[in-house]
Amino acid sequence: MTDHPTLVVVAHGSRDPRALRTITTLLERVRERRPGLAVRLGHIEIERPALPDTLRSLGTGRAVLVPLLLSRGFHVKHDLPAFAAAAAPRLETRVAAPLGPHPLLIEALYDRLLEAGWPAPAAPAHPARNPAPAPAAGVVLAAAGSRDPHSAADTRRAAALLSERLGGVPVLPAYASAASPTVPEALRALAARGRHRTAVASYFTAPGHFATRTAACAPWIATAPLGAHPAMARLLLHRYDEALAAPPVTPGTPRPPRHLLAAPA
Repeated sequence: MTDHPTLVVVAHGSRDPRALRTITTLLERVRERRPGLAVRLGHIEIERPALPDTLRSLGTGRAVLVPLLLSRGFHVKHDLPAFAAAAAPRLETRVAAPLGPHPLLIEALYDRLLEAGWPAPAAPAHPARNPAPAPAAGVVLAAAGSRDPHSAADTRRAAALLSERLGGVPVLPAYASAASPTVPEALRALAARGRHRTAVASYFTAPGHFATRTAACAPWIATAPLGAHPAMARLLLHRYDEALAAPPVTPGTPRPPRHLLAAPA
């Protein structure tokens, strides 16, 4: 598999040292799932290695940039295509879709809820054990937030999918910045509907300021970020394969690939 394009995982960057440790573990899981595939890391800002440095270090060849981002927004639509264009013609690049929304993310969110104390489904033969959440249960899906309407639409879709996975328990999206409602506002909205036993599901790829701040709002349980969950490694490889199967993008144009602009199926 050495002739395959390098998988460049593009993270946002964080001042929290736990973020880099978490992402490093995630990349190791990606390598374990596909031995022989070159996997590198580049950051959009704050943290090293910076994405331009990672791309320059590859020299000539091919690379697929897979954003470790959960929705469409400025970074996905503008920054990544611009970085890819700047690397051409020395490096042939493609930009993959963001990770979300996708069923694998929902499975990771569901597992994180169970780890945090969300009641597990009862076995059919023992309905009294591990009862399902009471009618007062609800979930706030806490995301970073963006002014881009496509980003909000992606987060709303993820909330709807998580609600389905939880058997209809209401899941409200909320944001740490740049968009509304905030997590406290979403918690109050659920309480107004009689949902007082509410969990905060962390819709972040790694620990950091926003994840910590939103978790502190939880009146009941709060989940860990998605982090190095096995489903995240599978999804990164899925987006990589998906980008390779798509028609190539003409080098040198700063416009993002069409599949990043279209609403997800």
